[in-house]
Amino acid sequence: MNIVLKLVQEFKLKKFQVENTINLIDEGNTIPFIARYRKEQTGELSDVILRELSERLTYLRNLENRKEEVIRLIDEQEKLTDELKEEIVKAETLQRVEDLYRPYKQKRRTRATKAKEKGLEPLANIILTQEVIEGDIDEIAKPFINEEKEVFTTEEAYQGAMDIIAEIISDDAEYRDIIRKITFTEGILITKAVDEEVKSVYEMYYDYKEPVKVIANHRILAINRGEKEKVLRVKVDSPDEEIVNLLKSKVITNKEAVTTEYLSNSIEDSYKRLISPSIEREIRNSLTEKAEEDGIKVFAKNLNPLLMQPPIKGKVVMGFDPAYRTGCKIAVVDETGKLLDFTTVYPTAPQNKVEESKKELIELINKYDIDMIAIGNGTASRESEMIVADMIKELDKKVYYTIVSEAGASVYSASKVANEEYPDINVSIRGAISIAKRLQDPLAELVKIDPKHVGVGQYQHDLNQGKLDEALSAVVEDSVNSVGVDLNTASASLLKYVSGISKSVANNIVKYREEKGRFNNRQELLSVKRLGGSTFVQCAGFLRISDGDTSLDNTSVHPESYEVTLRLINNLGFNEKDIREGKLKSIEGMIDNDNLEKLVNELEVGLPTLKDIIKELKKPGRDPRDEMPKPVFRTDVLKMEDLKPDMVLTGTVRNVVDFGAFVDIGVKQDGLVHISHLSNKYVKRPMDVVSVGDVVSVRILDVDVERGRISLSMKEV
Repeated sequence: MNIVLKLVQEFKLKKFQVENTINLIDEGNTIPFIARYRKEQTGELSDVILRELSERLTYLRNLENRKEEVIRLIDEQEKLTDELKEEIVKAETLQRVEDLYRPYKQKRRTRATKAKEKGLEPLANIILTQEVIEGDIDEIAKPFINEEKEVFTTEEAYQGAMDIIAEIISDDAEYRDIIRKITFTEGILITKAVDEEVKSVYEMYYDYKEPVKVIANHRILAINRGEKEKVLRVKVDSPDEEIVNLLKSKVITNKEAVTTEYLSNSIEDSYKRLISPSIEREIRNSLTEKAEEDGIKVFAKNLNPLLMQPPIKGKVVMGFDPAYRTGCKIAVVDETGKLLDFTTVYPTAPQNKVEESKKELIELINKYDIDMIAIGNGTASRESEMIVADMIKELDKKVYYTIVSEAGASVYSASKVANEEYPDINVSIRGAISIAKRLQDPLAELVKIDPKHVGVGQYQHDLNQGKLDEALSAVVEDSVNSVGVDLNTASASLLKYVSGISKSVANNIVKYREEKGRFNNRQELLSVKRLGGSTFVQCAGFLRISDGDTSLDNTSVHPESYEVTLRLINNLGFNEKDIREGKLKSIEGMIDNDNLEKLVNELEVGLPTLKDIIKELKKPGRDPRDEMPKPVFRTDVLKMEDLKPDMVLTGTVRNVVDFGAFVDIGVKQDGLVHISHLSNKYVKRPMDVVSVGDVVSVRILDVDVERGRISLSMKEV
């Protein structure tokens, strides 16, 4: 297989794009680096396309390696024919390769292998080749009766021969492929309750059926979980009679043969005992794999906007971690995220010390001139919100609050990272600190937590954990590198996601900073232990230094382009100092398309790189998150009982799943916008319409206070 040509066709790219991308990947370049600094070579492929291409490249290379291995293994058995080799070579999936290898694969002892040991293979061949043999049917089997090999009767001989035939038919790659396709297109997935009297979240699946080819991915994951918890029984109902008749029409070519009945029985046994259970497992595995891949994509797509929520800069924030019995943990952090104070108050049940708590919180607000209160969305969140809203009314200054997802905060609080950051602070207080800092800089705080604990997935604990971790790490890596990282303030948790930087190098950067003081230029990175030239090339452009030796260090311009950049600004009548003072805001207006072409030739630089340089010079230190929707800040609270149908409210999308989106509208329970109410137009996938963190207008459809459910619509709002 020509892998380059295959990728060109699949991704509809030019040959040079694929060839150059493969070379860049093979040279050890990271996806963020390739996407940002090698645009000329890739034809400006995005990080999303580059990752998909990289994954497909890995699959195709594994496929080719497996083909070579299978050819070698069959050849060692001296059973490799030119036709079989050609079939293996032209196979396009691993499934096809394994189907072709199946007859030659070393098996555990089966009924067929035992029959072969009894010398019954020649009898099986007689039946299978459907020879016209004169005489009584028992006469054909008599030569194979052998008491030493425990074949005592002609029926035992025929049974052994039929076992051999059943396995031969089961191992046939063409038959399996046909049956797999029929089962997928015509099969029905059926679920039943193990005990109908037991109440559970799986009740809709207690007597459920749906065609295999159309069943939704989230239903597959739910059904799998129900089966795993022994609440559901699951099976794939196939058109068995149709399949058996089809097999017979392909295998039986001479109905006049005296052994036809044995062959017919062998086919039925092969399908019922061997093929059908195997194909059902394959179909179930295929459905699960597809559902998991989709679940991982949903999680990854939700994670990106969560990480890319805009930071709230220059504000003193109070983190409010709600609770009942153990009290609400409070932490105050300054504009830089430094911990100023902390306490515990008890405004909620069972203590209900509302007035005492308000008084203590007001004192903290006045003492530290607090602007924002970040309330965690966990247990007792809405009760705490009501208390905060009442307290705000009593203040002489304007203070706002917002609800912040505290998913993973408890995981962070007890982590090694938290212990290193706040060794003398109680674990329970660390959660409040994290909530406050999540409002100030969501990305810097959320990278300290295992991505699968941030609460924006669907059935994440049922997914392939290795693939999930890999996909989510890629999202975090892309997010971190698209924003850039302050080299002098970033934690090791943040630095380890920067292109080319490993966990140990991230720790070495922090250690160097602690010992030598702040970095004044990017070149100093080369003095960091284990950070060599190749790592420097990968990471330098993503690391920012404000107030350093050169203002270019506070941009995403790569050091390899500094010379070109300085020549460009000199050409336009500016100098390096003008960048720092923000005097190049009008630079784009000075360059038209004719100038661009001229500059490309004069500076000997690629057009995409030149455009990126101009974009950075216009706004050095630009944070792409500033363009994202800001959190909804409130001063008052709604109760669920206040909600009425047709009320229009503003809310924040907290999670997007296959069947819709959950929106925080400021009451105790997030409301669900079902997929059918996301838009006036048909919506195939919710994430095509909304993303986590989006601020949206919604209309109340229905409120079920007793069950804690709110139905919302985004139609015509």
